[in-house]
Amino acid sequence: MALDSATTAFLAAAAEAAGSDAKPMWHMEPLEARAASAGMDAMFGTGPEMHRTEDHMLTGIDGGQFEVRVHVPVAEPQGVFVYLHGGGWVISNIDSFDTLGRQLAEKSGCAVVLVNYRKAPESQYPIAVEDSWTALRWADENMEQLAGKRVPLFVGGDSAGGNLSAVVALRARDNKGPELAKQILIYPVTDADFTRGSYLEEENQTLLTTEFMEWFWNHYAPNTADRAHHEASPLRAESLEGVAPALVITAAHDVLRDEGEAYAQRLKESGVRTEQLRWPGQMHGFFSMVNVLPAAAEAMDFVVQSVRAELKKEAAK
Repeated sequence: MALDSATTAFLAAAAEAAGSDAKPMWHMEPLEARAASAGMDAMFGTGPEMHRTEDHMLTGIDGGQFEVRVHVPVAEPQGVFVYLHGGGWVISNIDSFDTLGRQLAEKSGCAVVLVNYRKAPESQYPIAVEDSWTALRWADENMEQLAGKRVPLFVGGDSAGGNLSAVVALRARDNKGPELAKQILIYPVTDADFTRGSYLEEENQTLLTTEFMEWFWNHYAPNTADRAHHEASPLRAESLEGVAPALVITAAHDVLRDEGEAYAQRLKESGVRTEQLRWPGQMHGFFSMVNVLPAAAEAMDFVVQSVRAELKKEAAK
Protein backbone atom coordinates (compact mmCIF):
# COMPACT_ATOMS: atom_id res chain seq x y z
CA MET A 1 0.00 0.00 0.00
CA ALA A 2 1.48 3.34 -1.09
CA LEU A 3 0.98 6.69 0.59
CA ASP A 4 -2.35 8.20 -0.38
CA SER A 5 -2.52 11.06 -2.86
CA ALA A 6 -3.17 13.77 -0.25
CA THR A 7 -0.08 12.77 1.70
CA THR A 8 2.06 12.53 -1.42
CA ALA A 9 0.93 16.00 -2.49
CA PHE A 10 1.62 17.41 0.97
CA LEU A 11 5.14 15.97 1.09
CA ALA A 12 5.90 17.28 -2.40
CA ALA A 13 4.66 20.77 -1.52
CA ALA A 14 6.62 20.75 1.74
CA ALA A 15 9.82 19.70 -0.04
CA GLU A 16 9.37 22.40 -2.68
CA ALA A 17 8.72 25.07 -0.05
CA ALA A 18 11.77 24.03 1.96
CA GLY A 19 14.10 24.02 -1.05
CA SER A 20 16.72 21.55 -2.17
CA ASP A 21 19.29 22.79 0.33
CA ALA A 22 17.01 22.47 3.39
CA LYS A 23 18.72 21.02 6.43
CA PRO A 24 17.06 17.90 7.89
CA MET A 25 15.64 18.55 11.35
CA TRP A 26 17.82 15.84 12.87
CA HIS A 27 20.83 17.96 11.86
CA MET A 28 19.44 20.91 13.82
CA GLU A 29 19.81 21.93 17.44
CA PRO A 30 16.60 21.52 19.47
CA LEU A 31 15.73 25.23 19.49
CA GLU A 32 16.14 25.41 15.72
CA ALA A 33 14.05 22.27 15.23
CA ARG A 34 11.31 23.66 17.48
CA ALA A 35 11.17 26.86 15.42
CA ALA A 36 11.01 24.88 12.18
CA SER A 37 8.23 22.68 13.53
CA ALA A 38 6.24 25.65 14.84
CA GLY A 39 6.37 27.17 11.36
CA MET A 40 3.76 24.62 10.26
CA ASP A 41 1.20 25.54 12.94
CA ALA A 42 -0.64 28.12 10.84
CA MET A 43 -1.83 25.49 8.35
CA PHE A 44 -3.89 23.75 11.05
CA GLY A 45 -6.20 26.75 11.38
CA THR A 46 -8.27 27.41 14.46
CA GLY A 47 -10.54 25.02 16.27
CA PRO A 48 -14.16 25.39 17.31
CA GLU A 49 -15.24 27.73 20.09
CA MET A 50 -15.42 26.21 23.55
CA HIS A 51 -17.84 26.71 26.43
CA ARG A 52 -14.73 27.75 28.32
CA THR A 53 -10.95 27.38 28.16
CA GLU A 54 -8.69 27.47 31.20
CA ASP A 55 -4.92 27.53 31.58
CA HIS A 56 -3.38 26.19 34.78
CA MET A 57 0.20 25.96 36.04
CA LEU A 58 1.15 22.70 37.74
CA THR A 59 4.22 21.93 39.81
CA GLY A 60 6.29 18.92 38.85
CA ILE A 61 8.03 16.40 41.06
CA ASP A 62 11.25 18.46 41.03
CA GLY A 63 9.54 21.76 41.79
CA GLY A 64 9.56 22.93 38.17
CA GLN A 65 6.35 24.17 36.63
CA PHE A 66 4.46 23.36 33.45
CA GLU A 67 1.16 24.39 31.89
CA VAL A 68 -2.04 22.52 31.15
CA ARG A 69 -4.85 23.89 29.01
CA VAL A 70 -8.40 22.69 29.54
CA HIS A 71 -10.93 22.92 26.71
CA VAL A 72 -14.48 22.45 28.00
CA PRO A 73 -16.91 22.15 25.06
CA VAL A 74 -20.23 22.16 26.93
CA ALA A 75 -21.56 23.02 30.37
CA GLU A 76 -21.64 19.35 31.43
CA PRO A 77 -18.87 17.33 29.74
CA GLN A 78 -19.41 13.58 29.57
CA GLY A 79 -15.80 12.72 30.29
CA VAL A 80 -12.30 14.11 30.83
CA PHE A 81 -9.60 13.30 28.27
CA VAL A 82 -5.97 14.01 29.19
CA TYR A 83 -4.16 14.45 25.87
CA LEU A 84 -0.36 14.15 25.67
CA HIS A 85 0.99 15.59 22.43
CA GLY A 86 3.64 14.21 20.13
CA GLY A 87 6.97 15.70 19.15
CA GLY A 88 9.59 13.20 20.24
CA TRP A 89 9.70 14.62 23.80
CA VAL A 90 11.74 17.49 22.27
CA ILE A 91 9.62 19.64 19.94
CA SER A 92 6.04 20.93 19.80
CA ASN A 93 3.72 22.17 22.54
CA ILE A 94 0.08 22.64 23.41
CA ASP A 95 -0.25 25.68 21.14
CA SER A 96 0.61 23.47 18.17
CA PHE A 97 -2.06 20.98 19.28
CA ASP A 98 -4.71 23.51 20.27
CA THR A 99 -6.85 23.00 17.17
CA LEU A 100 -6.67 19.22 17.59
CA GLY A 101 -7.62 19.55 21.26
CA ARG A 102 -10.60 21.75 20.45
CA GLN A 103 -11.83 19.34 17.78
CA LEU A 104 -11.45 16.37 20.11
CA ALA A 105 -13.39 18.21 22.83
CA GLU A 106 -16.24 19.27 20.55
CA LYS A 107 -16.65 15.91 18.85
CA SER A 108 -16.32 13.74 21.98
CA GLY A 109 -18.20 15.92 24.44
CA CYS A 110 -15.28 15.56 26.85
CA ALA A 111 -13.23 18.20 28.58
CA VAL A 112 -9.77 17.89 27.01
CA VAL A 113 -6.68 18.59 29.09
CA LEU A 114 -3.67 19.42 26.91
CA VAL A 115 -0.42 18.87 28.82
CA ASN A 116 2.64 21.01 28.09
CA TYR A 117 5.03 18.55 29.73
CA ARG A 118 8.61 19.80 29.86
CA LYS A 119 10.86 18.93 26.94
CA ALA A 120 14.27 17.41 26.46
CA PRO A 121 17.15 18.08 26.38
CA GLU A 122 16.52 20.74 29.04
CA SER A 123 14.33 18.23 30.91
CA GLN A 124 15.40 14.70 30.11
CA TYR A 125 13.79 11.36 30.98
CA PRO A 126 11.92 10.87 33.26
CA ILE A 127 10.65 14.46 33.64
CA ALA A 128 8.11 14.15 30.79
CA VAL A 129 6.78 10.98 32.47
CA GLU A 130 6.54 12.69 35.85
CA ASP A 131 4.80 15.76 34.40
CA SER A 132 2.31 13.56 32.55
CA TRP A 133 1.59 11.61 35.73
CA THR A 134 1.15 14.84 37.70
CA ALA A 135 -1.29 16.12 35.07
CA LEU A 136 -3.30 12.90 35.03
CA ARG A 137 -3.64 12.89 38.82
CA TRP A 138 -4.53 16.60 38.77
CA ALA A 139 -7.29 15.96 36.24
CA ASP A 140 -8.65 13.14 38.39
CA GLU A 141 -8.49 15.15 41.60
CA ASN A 142 -10.12 18.21 39.98
CA MET A 143 -12.71 16.37 37.92
CA GLU A 144 -15.68 18.05 39.62
CA GLN A 145 -14.19 21.46 38.77
CA LEU A 146 -13.56 20.43 35.18
CA ALA A 147 -16.76 18.51 34.45
CA GLY A 148 -19.14 19.33 37.29
CA LYS A 149 -19.23 15.75 38.56
CA ARG A 150 -17.33 12.44 38.44
CA VAL A 151 -17.09 11.29 34.83
CA PRO A 152 -14.97 8.70 32.99
CA LEU A 153 -11.28 9.59 32.64
CA PHE A 154 -9.33 8.92 29.43
CA VAL A 155 -5.67 9.31 28.59
CA GLY A 156 -4.23 9.34 25.11
CA GLY A 157 -1.75 10.88 22.76
CA ASP A 158 0.26 10.51 19.60
CA SER A 159 3.87 9.39 19.07
CA ALA A 160 5.86 10.49 22.14
CA GLY A 161 2.51 11.38 23.70
CA GLY A 162 1.35 7.84 22.99
CA ASN A 163 4.45 6.61 24.78
CA LEU A 164 3.70 8.78 27.80
CA SER A 165 0.04 7.70 27.77
CA ALA A 166 1.01 4.02 27.85
CA VAL A 167 3.46 4.68 30.68
CA VAL A 168 1.00 6.58 32.89
CA ALA A 169 -1.64 3.91 32.21
CA LEU A 170 0.83 1.39 33.65
CA ARG A 171 1.43 3.66 36.64
CA ALA A 172 -2.30 4.02 37.19
CA ARG A 173 -2.56 0.22 37.34
CA ASP A 174 0.37 -0.09 39.73
CA ASN A 175 -0.91 2.70 41.99
CA LYS A 176 -4.51 1.46 41.91
CA GLY A 177 -5.65 4.70 40.33
CA PRO A 178 -6.58 7.00 38.84
CA GLU A 179 -9.14 4.70 37.24
CA LEU A 180 -8.99 4.98 33.46
CA ALA A 181 -11.88 4.25 31.13
CA LYS A 182 -9.49 3.83 28.19
CA GLN A 183 -6.00 4.57 26.90
CA ILE A 184 -5.80 5.77 23.30
CA LEU A 185 -2.38 5.29 21.74
CA ILE A 186 -1.79 6.79 18.32
CA TYR A 187 1.36 5.50 16.60
CA PRO A 188 3.04 5.31 20.02
CA VAL A 189 6.74 4.96 20.76
CA THR A 190 6.92 1.74 22.77
CA ASP A 191 10.54 0.58 22.43
CA ALA A 192 14.00 1.99 21.72
CA ASP A 193 14.85 -0.55 19.03
CA PHE A 194 15.85 0.72 15.60
CA THR A 195 16.23 -2.77 14.09
CA ARG A 196 12.53 -3.51 13.67
CA GLY A 197 11.36 -4.03 10.11
CA SER A 198 9.35 -0.80 9.92
CA TYR A 199 12.52 1.18 10.69
CA LEU A 200 14.25 -0.43 7.73
CA GLU A 201 11.58 0.10 5.06
CA GLU A 202 12.50 2.95 2.72
CA GLU A 203 8.88 3.95 2.11
CA ASN A 204 8.50 4.73 5.83
CA GLN A 205 11.17 7.44 5.83
CA THR A 206 8.83 10.44 5.57
CA LEU A 207 8.40 13.14 8.23
CA LEU A 208 9.84 10.81 10.86
CA THR A 209 12.95 9.00 9.67
CA THR A 210 15.12 6.51 11.49
CA GLU A 211 17.76 9.22 11.93
CA PHE A 212 15.19 11.63 13.37
CA MET A 213 13.97 9.01 15.85
CA GLU A 214 17.54 8.34 16.97
CA TRP A 215 17.95 12.13 17.41
CA PHE A 216 14.87 12.25 19.63
CA TRP A 217 16.01 9.37 21.82
CA ASN A 218 19.50 10.86 22.12
CA HIS A 219 18.04 14.08 23.51
CA TYR A 220 15.36 12.46 25.68
CA ALA A 221 17.29 9.53 27.15
CA PRO A 222 20.98 9.97 26.32
CA ASN A 223 21.85 7.31 28.89
CA THR A 224 21.01 4.25 26.81
CA ALA A 225 20.53 2.15 29.96
CA ASP A 226 17.47 4.29 30.78
CA ARG A 227 15.83 3.25 27.52
CA ALA A 228 15.45 -0.32 28.75
CA HIS A 229 13.20 0.80 31.62
CA HIS A 230 9.51 0.21 31.00
CA GLU A 231 8.76 3.87 31.73
CA ALA A 232 10.82 4.74 28.67
CA SER A 233 10.01 1.65 26.60
CA PRO A 234 6.64 0.32 27.85
CA LEU A 235 6.89 -2.71 25.56
CA ARG A 236 9.56 -3.94 27.98
CA ALA A 237 7.21 -3.94 30.98
CA GLU A 238 7.24 -7.26 32.81
CA SER A 239 3.46 -7.48 32.59
CA LEU A 240 0.68 -5.52 30.92
CA GLU A 241 -2.11 -7.34 32.73
CA GLY A 242 -4.72 -5.17 34.36
CA VAL A 243 -4.06 -1.93 32.47
CA ALA A 244 -6.92 0.11 31.03
CA PRO A 245 -8.65 -1.00 27.83
CA ALA A 246 -6.82 0.29 24.78
CA LEU A 247 -7.24 1.62 21.29
CA VAL A 248 -3.98 1.49 19.32
CA ILE A 249 -3.76 3.21 15.94
CA THR A 250 -0.70 2.78 13.73
CA ALA A 251 0.18 4.21 10.32
CA ALA A 252 1.03 1.89 7.44
CA HIS A 253 4.15 3.89 6.48
CA ASP A 254 5.73 4.73 9.82
CA VAL A 255 9.01 3.69 11.39
CA LEU A 256 7.07 3.20 14.65
CA ARG A 257 4.46 0.89 13.10
CA ASP A 258 5.91 -2.43 14.25
CA GLU A 259 6.53 -1.45 17.88
CA GLY A 260 3.03 0.01 18.18
CA GLU A 261 1.50 -3.16 16.82
CA ALA A 262 3.74 -5.29 19.04
CA TYR A 263 2.41 -3.37 22.05
CA ALA A 264 -1.18 -3.93 20.95
CA GLN A 265 -0.47 -7.65 20.57
CA ARG A 266 1.04 -7.85 24.06
CA LEU A 267 -1.98 -6.06 25.49
CA LYS A 268 -4.29 -8.60 23.85
CA GLU A 269 -2.17 -11.51 25.07
CA SER A 270 -2.33 -10.02 28.58
CA GLY A 271 -6.12 -10.11 28.54
CA VAL A 272 -6.56 -6.37 28.04
CA ARG A 273 -9.54 -5.41 25.90
CA THR A 274 -7.73 -3.93 22.92
CA GLU A 275 -8.67 -2.65 19.49
CA GLN A 276 -5.85 -2.13 17.00
CA LEU A 277 -6.09 -0.53 13.58
CA ARG A 278 -3.37 0.12 10.99
CA TRP A 279 -4.40 3.19 9.00
CA PRO A 280 -3.75 2.53 5.30
CA GLY A 281 -1.86 4.95 3.09
CA GLN A 282 -0.67 7.09 5.99
CA MET A 283 2.65 8.29 7.36
CA HIS A 284 3.75 9.10 10.87
CA GLY A 285 2.15 12.31 12.11
CA PHE A 286 -1.02 12.12 10.04
CA PHE A 287 -3.35 12.34 13.04
CA SER A 288 -2.02 15.75 14.05
CA MET A 289 -2.40 17.16 10.51
CA VAL A 290 -5.85 18.54 11.32
CA ASN A 291 -7.51 20.51 8.50
CA VAL A 292 -4.70 19.33 6.19
CA LEU A 293 -4.98 15.58 5.56
CA PRO A 294 -8.39 13.93 5.09
CA ALA A 295 -7.19 10.90 7.07
CA ALA A 296 -6.69 13.12 10.11
CA ALA A 297 -10.42 13.87 10.20
CA GLU A 298 -11.26 10.20 9.59
CA ALA A 299 -9.01 9.06 12.43
CA MET A 300 -10.37 11.75 14.75
CA ASP A 301 -13.89 10.49 14.09
CA PHE A 302 -12.75 6.93 14.78
CA VAL A 303 -11.16 7.97 18.10
CA VAL A 304 -14.31 9.87 19.05
CA GLN A 305 -16.46 6.82 18.27
CA SER A 306 -14.24 4.76 20.57
CA VAL A 307 -14.52 7.34 23.35
CA ARG A 308 -18.30 7.61 22.99
CA ALA A 309 -18.68 3.82 23.02
CA GLU A 310 -16.75 3.71 26.28
CA LEU A 311 -18.90 6.49 27.73
CA LYS A 312 -22.01 4.43 26.92
CA LYS A 313 -20.54 1.40 28.69
CA GLU A 314 -19.71 3.49 31.72
CA ALA A 315 -23.20 5.01 31.78
CA ALA A 316 -24.77 1.55 31.62
CA LYS A 317 -22.93 0.33 34.72
